[in-house]
Amino acid sequence: MHELSAPQLLDLFTHFLSLSLLAVGGAITTVPDMHRYLVEQQGWLRDGQFTDAIALAQAAPGPNVLFVAVMGWNAAGSWGVLATMAGLLLPSTTLALWASRWQGAHRETRSVVAFTTGLAPITIGLLLATAWLLAEPALRGLWQSTPAVDHPQWRRSMGSIALLLFTVIATLQKKLSPMVLVGIGAIAGALGGV
Repeated sequence: MHELSAPQLLDLFTHFLSLSLLAVGGAITTVPDMHRYLVEQQGWLRDGQFTDAIALAQAAPGPNVLFVAVMGWNAAGSWGVLATMAGLLLPSTTLALWASRWQGAHRETRSVVAFTTGLAPITIGLLLATAWLLAEPALRGLWQSTPAVDHPQWRRSMGSIALLLFTVIATLQKKLSPMVLVGIGAIAGALGGV
């Protein structure tokens, strides 16, 4: 945790404010830019803290946007939580309330249908970027470790990749509940397989 100055907290707030308007498909789609800003640019979080924040919030009950609060806490304590959560929630909430009322009145117009249809590939692209960012440490571990079954880093990387592929296939088949997939991931993590 860092002691951020008022201008740094304002910068944190405004950065998450801008991300709020880009969060098509949810806050998770903006994870690559959060990583760039918090880890690479500012250095307020380490790579492991960033990944742990997402994993912890995704495993916890409640809204999945809680990872933003954990990142804010790790960056600057209570003030960081306030800056990140207010920045992320204020614009999107205001815009969502306005847009839902407007869209309800104009649901059948050609421009609204085209706009909502056009958001699908954007959301998929943002989710793929997030998936790559989260899978990259396992892939890096695979590339950098000794390719031997008895090497622990290689085994963890292979376990992570196998779990990732299983999750993608199971999600596309739509036969397993997401909660089952979370449970499988938790068991694999507890057993040290990932």
